[in-house]
Amino acid sequence: MPKKFIKSFKYAKAGAEHAIKTQRNLWIHFFIGVIVLGLAVWFKVSLIELAILVLAIFGVIVAEMLNTSIEELVNLLSPEKRAQAGLAKNIAAAAVLLAAFGAVLVGALIIIMKVV
Repeated sequence: MPKKFIKSFKYAKAGAEHAIKTQRNLWIHFFIGVIVLGLAVWFKVSLIELAILVLAIFGVIVAEMLNTSIEELVNLLSPEKRAQAGLAKNIAAAAVLLAAFGAVLVGALIIIMKVV
């Protein structure tokens, strides 16, 4: 395997480790995701429903990690407080909120249909 390809995995691992160590909300998303997956198993959702739940959960986690990278970049480029920097951070945070809201809707639709 090419050295650059192997290094790319090391860089990704380092980024994931940093996000996991520093981002409390990422832990919250993981925790809720595990609970949802546990409920999915408990209610015996179909394989396709499980796949949709996994995609929704990972979508939120990816959005949170992108939000973290945007915040880090903004902090680097604009260490002083500026309205545009704050706006960039707020928009990135709103993307996470929308992803989480969408995941809640997906989870509710799938799980509630199993309860009813």
